[in-house]
Amino acid sequence: MTLAVAGVAAAAIFLIAIGIATSGSGSGVSARLERYASARETGKAAESSGAGGLQDLMERSVALAQLNRIVEQRDFGANLARDIARADLKLKPSEFLAIWAAAIIGIPFAFIVLSLGLPALRSPIALLVGAFLGFMLPRMWLGRRKSGRLGAFNKQLPDTITLLANGLRAGSSFLQAVELVVRESRPPVSTEFNRVIREVNLGLPFEAAMENMVRRVKSEDLELMATAINIQHTVGGNLAEILDSIAYTIRERVRIKGEIRTLTAQQRLSGYVVAGLPITLAGFLFVVAPNFMAPMFAKPPEAFGLPLGVVILAVGGFMMFIGFMMIQKIVDIEV
Repeated sequence: MTLAVAGVAAAAIFLIAIGIATSGSGSGVSARLERYASARETGKAAESSGAGGLQDLMERSVALAQLNRIVEQRDFGANLARDIARADLKLKPSEFLAIWAAAIIGIPFAFIVLSLGLPALRSPIALLVGAFLGFMLPRMWLGRRKSGRLGAFNKQLPDTITLLANGLRAGSSFLQAVELVVRESRPPVSTEFNRVIREVNLGLPFEAAMENMVRRVKSEDLELMATAINIQHTVGGNLAEILDSIAYTIRERVRIKGEIRTLTAQQRLSGYVVAGLPITLAGFLFVVAPNFMAPMFAKPPEAFGLPLGVVILAVGGFMMFIGFMMIQKIVDIEV
């Protein structure tokens, strides 16, 4: 009975997540339909069956848009929307939350299914570990996407600044030089500068468009470039020479960061091994030899109302976490 209830719940969550994600990943025409639907009155009756289907699509789009607004009005939803934008994911916060919920329910359900062959995965501890993995993995994936995109942007930025400076020396205006960057560069640089051009074409001041890009990317090097450009627009000066100096500074920072990362690679790997090896070994023994791990969860003797083995594991895990964070703090050298 428990297996059936868990299966139905997991299937429902998966279907909801797939439906929401599919509705949000359409073409530009679908996006325009959603904007058009938001401006229409939902009470208009359809005159034909085709119009009725379109009306249903519009009503669903309005409901999803309202759900999205409710999520983004919360601080957590606003921060999540910012992280999704920095990771360049074609998802809305509500869609990511649906996928997140599906992972939290789906991984324990997968453990229940696998427990038919591995009885150790049927224990409450395994289900809690599965729920914890479902909670952490989507967030870790989002963080990896965000940091990877930021790293790619920072690597391309010095060449981008040099290209801007060369365009200015050739007699182009700054916006024309930005258009050159959009044509000649690769994502994510071309994507972000293209957004700047689009915002300027829609009537937004150039300084505000640059500020929006800095807020989206959250790069210290880009912030340095944007500040220099805004100051030059205010007080004047040779912008090409300023950009050349900034490009040289950024290149040196990237070089020094690379050298530091190479010199600290062994220490960082040691931290991952020290933190991951005990957890991996305990999980392996828990699956392969559950009787070997069973005394850790035996009821007597108790401590703080829990089996003594559970308290020992919790204290050991906390100490490993503290050690891992200390190693990461030591090797994280800022330039």
